[in-house]
Amino acid sequence: MNKKSTIIFVCEHGAAKSILAAAYFNTFASEMGLDLRAIARGTTPDDELSLQTVLGLSRDGLHPTESTPQKLTETDLQSAQRVIAFCELPVEARQQSTVEHWEGIPPVSENYEQARDAIVEHIHRFLNS
Repeated sequence: MNKKSTIIFVCEHGAAKSILAAAYFNTFASEMGLDLRAIARGTTPDDELSLQTVLGLSRDGLHPTESTPQKLTETDLQSAQRVIAFCELPVEARQQSTVEHWEGIPPVSENYEQARDAIVEHIHRFLNS
């Protein structure tokens, strides 16, 4: 993917919100015929994806973009058109890429549907702007 087409979603553990966002983003971008692709990353990745996220995506007919949480790297930042963060990013990350923060997303572990709906609403606004 080139810089013009990669969107990176970042959450602290790279296991829930970013995974959920990337899966939905890729589905919607594809449906709209957009040359955009999202990947999911974490600042301090867990060892495994969130079970609630994997099960929720499966019920929704989607699949995670990553098989395990991946750490946000300098290469990721350099290749991204935009970074969308659900957590605070290191200073270096904020200096290397355009970063947008999506606030007010409930934890996936507490309520998958509410988290999904909030993220989907943000994605629709992003893709329609």
